[in-house]
Amino acid sequence: MGDKTLEGKTTRRGFLAGGAAAAAGAALVPAAAKAEGDPAILNLPSWTQELGAGVDAAPYGMPSKYEAHVVRRNVPWLTADSVSSINFTPLHELDGIITPNGVCFERHHSGVAEVDPAEYRLMINGLVDRELVFTLDDLKRFPRHNRVYFLECAANSGMEWRGAQLNGCQFTHGMIHNVMYTGVLLKDLLNEAGVKGSAKWVLPEGADAAGMTRSVPLEKAMDDCMIAFKMNGEALRPEQGYPARLVVPGWEGNMWVKWIRRLEVGDMPWHHREETSKYTDLLANGKARRFTWEMDAKSVVTNPSPQAPITHGKGPTVLTGVAWSGRGTIPRVDVTIDGGITWHEARVDGPSLPMSMHRFYYEFNWDGKPMLIQSRAHDSTGYVQPTKDALRKVRGESSIYHNNGIQTWAVNANGEAENVEIS
Repeated sequence: MGDKTLEGKTTRRGFLAGGAAAAAGAALVPAAAKAEGDPAILNLPSWTQELGAGVDAAPYGMPSKYEAHVVRRNVPWLTADSVSSINFTPLHELDGIITPNGVCFERHHSGVAEVDPAEYRLMINGLVDRELVFTLDDLKRFPRHNRVYFLECAANSGMEWRGAQLNGCQFTHGMIHNVMYTGVLLKDLLNEAGVKGSAKWVLPEGADAAGMTRSVPLEKAMDDCMIAFKMNGEALRPEQGYPARLVVPGWEGNMWVKWIRRLEVGDMPWHHREETSKYTDLLANGKARRFTWEMDAKSVVTNPSPQAPITHGKGPTVLTGVAWSGRGTIPRVDVTIDGGITWHEARVDGPSLPMSMHRFYYEFNWDGKPMLIQSRAHDSTGYVQPTKDALRKVRGESSIYHNNGIQTWAVNANGEAENVEIS
């Protein structure tokens, strides 16, 4: 795809020299295919002539067998063992903003805990007036709330810090999902226990074998955090923390402790615990940023992308992707199909909710020439998603976490896409 620099980056100049002008603008509605000679319309298929399965065939509904490829996938070499590993949401197969429960990415430190809801307990202790223990039924007696939030692992896109590596948005950006959580506000539980005036932090602890703990500032805990027991209307899946988990809107996913069993209120963060301090952002000078909890504005084009090539050839084409910010909403997304030479405002469609995914579209007529596709998110605070080079100038290349740089897909004349970087 065009000229390559010594660093393996595609240059805009080399790209243009290869002829990279796609006809952008308002797309024409594609003409319907003529029925003449098309056996799929002329001949009656088998499913129109025989009875199908009855209502008792699948008590819990499943996707069509023709969608069996729409699954989470992992990268085996990322970790030594799958019980302390991650898999990825198939973003390129989805649309809208809600992630189906069955494909929400997983991140475990000791595998999935199988918790009996009848034996589930949540304890609040520490700097409180009354140390309390709640059953699941106790939690459900508090006022319930429904909120749509994204959950993004801090390491999402982390393999791309030093350059283009993983070829597919499922693998570069798939450590994220977006669902509706149903649960109770954490502040209601803390108020029930009576938080002492000296309290400043909350330590949530999970019931899995890793005993996952994180330090959460009391201000955040008393703001919008939740204890959720349902997602997208049904009970949490075991891999998502059944029967209850912590929800920390807009903040990095490692703080969303699953299988939540205890909340200890204290007057300082638990720095001495390795697990509360390891999620830092290493800088080029050897220092590290700590307490970078909020997830910065970010976006990615999901189609076309390496796992979702253009298959229809020239003509009307729909580009789509998702954008999100841990600081609010996404009022605008720009897209480019020539590597940033010209930008076009995409059409954001669907609900615009704070700390939730936003779906964007850009319709154009593709002339069949190569493209360099990018998206750039603007959030409601005025923050604009940076390029990867801009991030590296500030943060270096040794970090793993909080990579929200602009992603580039190079699309060739056959409609096939590749993960590249441009300069």
